Amino acid sequence: MSPAPRWPVVLFDFDGTLLNTIDGIVASYIYTWQTVSGRQVVRSEILPWIGRTLADVFADEDPANAAELEDVYLSHNAATLANAVRQYDGISELAQELVDAGIRTGVVTSKRRRNVLTGMQLAGLPSEMVLACAMDDTDRHKPDPTPLLTGLAALDAPVEGSLYIGDAIYDLQAAAAAGMDGIGVTWGAGSPAALRAQPHVAVVDTVSQLRDHLIG
Repeated sequence: MSPAPRWPVVLFDFDGTLLNTIDGIVASYIYTWQTVSGRQVVRSEILPWIGRTLADVFADEDPANAAELEDVYLSHNAATLANAVRQYDGISELAQELVDAGIRTGVVTSKRRRNVLTGMQLAGLPSEMVLACAMDDTDRHKPDPTPLLTGLAALDAPVEGSLYIGDAIYDLQAAAAAGMDGIGVTWGAGSPAALRAQPHVAVVDTVSQLRDHLIG
C-alpha cells in the first residue's frame, strides 16, 4: 500500500507556476505603458508586479489612469495569449500524477477567471484540476489569505493538510497568512533569494524536485 500523501490538498498559483506566461505578461505591460502614457518599463521592473492583481499594480503606479491601463493590458494580453505562452516540461504530467494519487488539486490565481480557464487548457492540465479561486471571486487578493481560503472552501478542504505552490513572494506570504504550508518554485517570475526569505516548506528549482515533495 502506498503511503498517504503529505498534503492531500494541493493548490497552485497559475502564472509562472503551471504555465510559462511570463514573456507574454512582460510584453503586455510594456505595450500598455507605452500606449497609454509613453512610459518605458523594463523586464526587471515588471517581474515583481507579477502575482498581484492588475488593478492593484496600476492603482499603485498610476491611479489616474488605472482603469484605462487595465483595459489596454487585458485586450493586448487576450489577443496575444495563445502565441505568448509555453508549457513547463513535466507540469502537466505531475498534475495528472497528483490526480491519480487521489490528491485534490486546484488553482488559486490573481488572474481573471476567463483568461485562466483558457490558460489551463493551454497548460494541458487534467480536467480534475479545478479553478478554485480567480481574481473575480474575492475582494481581497494575495498576499491576503482570502483567495487561498476561498479556494479551500471551494474544494471543501481544511487548512490543515493543505499546501499552496507559487513562484512569487506573495504566494508564500498568502500561504503563511492562511495557515497553510507553502512551496516556492524558481522557474517563474520570483527571485530565488526573495522566495527563500519567505516562510516556506521548500523552494524548488525543478519540477522533479517538486514531485519529490508532493509524491516522492
